[in-house]
Amino acid sequence: MPRTLVLRPPAKINLTLRVGPRRADGLHDVRTLMQSIAIADTLALTARAGLFSLNVHGLGVPADRENLVWRAAELLWRASGRAGEPRDVHVHLDKSIPMAAGLGGGSADAAAALVGLNVIWNTRRTRPQLIGLSAELGSDVPFFLQGGTALCAGRGEEIYPVDDVSRLGIIVVKPSIGVATADAYRWLDEDRQAKPDDDRRSSLLDLGWPSGPIDVVNDLERPVATRHPVVAEIVDACRRAGARAAAMTGSGSAVFAAFSEPAAKRAVRRLRRPDWLVMLTRTLTRREAARRIGL
Repeated sequence: MPRTLVLRPPAKINLTLRVGPRRADGLHDVRTLMQSIAIADTLALTARAGLFSLNVHGLGVPADRENLVWRAAELLWRASGRAGEPRDVHVHLDKSIPMAAGLGGGSADAAAALVGLNVIWNTRRTRPQLIGLSAELGSDVPFFLQGGTALCAGRGEEIYPVDDVSRLGIIVVKPSIGVATADAYRWLDEDRQAKPDDDRRSSLLDLGWPSGPIDVVNDLERPVATRHPVVAEIVDACRRAGARAAAMTGSGSAVFAAFSEPAAKRAVRRLRRPDWLVMLTRTLTRREAARRIGL
């Protein structure tokens, strides 16, 4: 009987995202506080003879080498010294994390694939070894092998776990438009050349830390909202609904709003629009996030 391992990689939000100037190599250094949330995809990995294969349930999601799950399989296969194409595993991916939203769905799936394939192929990589490998797949992927709350720096691949936050209710709102990461950073560079970045919108959020509340701000929000005003409209709607803090996550287009859990359940009804995807969720501890991807 085929052996199947089911993992549920959770999404992330960026509680803060500060972006440095563009470097000579065209990239940007970032400093971001990332947080796991309970919205999750589902990966079912089944051991069976034959070449590696991937099936995806989700509109517009590739099921070939364009998918980070496939690339994770190739990476781990090569790193374990095996020749030829990856084989002997079939992966079914069921997408619930919206794409082009700044929620890290593709990176989360890649991290979970590394964990699951490490088990099925018995490659015996430790978590630190998987984290080292994962940076080759994308700057966000190492975070998902830590989960919970973490300060990330460099291109995002430097991970510094911090204390779990007090449990919060989170509402994620995604408009009908998506945003490519490269576009968001290009718009930021263009806007910084035209006008200094001196009027960011921010709000304070108490995470239950002795150091006090944090400043919730995303340097990419304003350039994205300038091109897509619906992003600012969503942030304003979340604040009117009573959010403790609201901001775009990552490079967008999704916005997150933080509440107490009871307040989040009440606010969902006030935020529903025909062209907005509104998702009620919550923060996850590091242990909860790790358990969901099999660590």
